[in-house]
Amino acid sequence: MIDFNKLEKPYLIAEVGINHNGDMQIAKRLISAAFGSQWDCVKFQKRVPEIATPEAQKNIMRDTPWGRMTYLEYKKKLEFGKPEYDYIDKYCKEKPIDWTASVWDVPSLEFIMQYDVPFLKIPSAKITEKELIAAVAKTGKPIILSTGMSTLEEIDEAVKILRDYNANFLLLHCNSAYPSKKEDLNIRAMHTLKERYGCPVGYSGHEYDLEPSVYAAVLGAKVIERHITIDHNLWGTDQAASLEVSAMDMLRKRLQDVNIVLGDGVKKIAESEKAIREKLRGY
Repeated sequence: MIDFNKLEKPYLIAEVGINHNGDMQIAKRLISAAFGSQWDCVKFQKRVPEIATPEAQKNIMRDTPWGRMTYLEYKKKLEFGKPEYDYIDKYCKEKPIDWTASVWDVPSLEFIMQYDVPFLKIPSAKITEKELIAAVAKTGKPIILSTGMSTLEEIDEAVKILRDYNANFLLLHCNSAYPSKKEDLNIRAMHTLKERYGCPVGYSGHEYDLEPSVYAAVLGAKVIERHITIDHNLWGTDQAASLEVSAMDMLRKRLQDVNIVLGDGVKKIAESEKAIREKLRGY
């Protein structure tokens, strides 16, 4: 299991989500891309569509790669079951790379608990579902709680539940629009979360650019999460705001030396300066 407080550099989560479009071959390519780019973890989303899909959305008709169908049927097409997750578990262990999932309902939580994942994630959409939060907290697994589209009062209530069960948790700041506008990112809100709740914080980016994730790391993000894709042109609303493989590699390289460059904050003469000091000052 992961201890968010002990992370010495940003832990990089490659959010596959539903960008696999129900296709295991795409999922495999995304796992391989995350591993090849030296990211730390790939994350999926697990839900029971009948439970997780809002009632008002279930019967809305939608054009999909499988034809015209209700939104509920579309959600079912995207869902991986036990054979697929068994394969994901095996494939990730062989790399090796961590994997986990966002859980959208209690049965999905129970499903994912069949596997030895390093942490669980509660998505922003479910931050007000107290039964789910309590069930996740009871597992004893470390928890990432995403705070997109949430008020401080809503976060207060969720955090109280986590603390009631002594959960090891990290709060993930994000903007839930896909893609997010620069003026709405408000990355300094990580400081608000850290000061208000006294816990480690991270950043989930849904914007096009790489720079906001770097800014978040500079501001102390212990975790950086970005959606990933093999092609922006694939079907799905998340694809456009996801990182393709080349961008994953670029972002990891930009983040790898953040803590080295920031240093410890103590003003002192560096070893590399001593010879220059003697040359220019004579002592």
